[in-house]
Amino acid sequence: MTEGPRIIPVFPLTGSLLLPGNLLPLNIFEPRYRAMVADAMEGGRHIGMIQPIVPRQDNWVAAAQLPDEPDLYPIGCAGRIERCEPQSDGRYLIVLRGVCRFHIVKELPQHRGYRRVEVDYSEFPADPAELSHQIPPLRMLRALRSFTEGKDFEFDFDLLESLPGVSLINGLAAALPFPPAEKQALLEAASPMEREELLLTLMGMGIEPLSTDEYYSPPIVN
Repeated sequence: MTEGPRIIPVFPLTGSLLLPGNLLPLNIFEPRYRAMVADAMEGGRHIGMIQPIVPRQDNWVAAAQLPDEPDLYPIGCAGRIERCEPQSDGRYLIVLRGVCRFHIVKELPQHRGYRRVEVDYSEFPADPAELSHQIPPLRMLRALRSFTEGKDFEFDFDLLESLPGVSLINGLAAALPFPPAEKQALLEAASPMEREELLLTLMGMGIEPLSTDEYYSPPIVN
């Protein structure tokens, strides 16, 4: 399959980025999302990752009033569960592999507490072949060395130098703690080349400290 099903469950998670071909590990503990994983495992194993729209960092009043079911960005990425490990306490440890980005057509009634959407993949026909793009990694590695100098980041540059350019770009887009709006822009980039240019620009601007986990959640949710 080159894309996902038309109706998929979605896991809204601020700051978490799934891109075509990338792997995303998740620790699923909330009851509604445990139900979502159980249902997905009985079907095609597809889950959509998407960010909720959150207030600006400096708008603390609005942040405190963030609703339980916030509005979603219109674009997310469908992933397929590659690995699922049920835990004795009811949690699931899963690994998603990104398949194809989607545009939400409409939101459907919730099922067993989790949100579902009808989606359209037609805007992203090149996604299934994204990792086949040839992009030299030199510029990105040089920028990353400069970006991490003096910061509390640890990267295995020997490993990174062995990665294809697109895998490096998509991996850094997911790993670096940019604010949600910048993460969304990286997701929506029209091509890996455009994502590379945007990532280089963001790395050149640096990262302002994030003061609350309302604005960034790491890929593994504890």
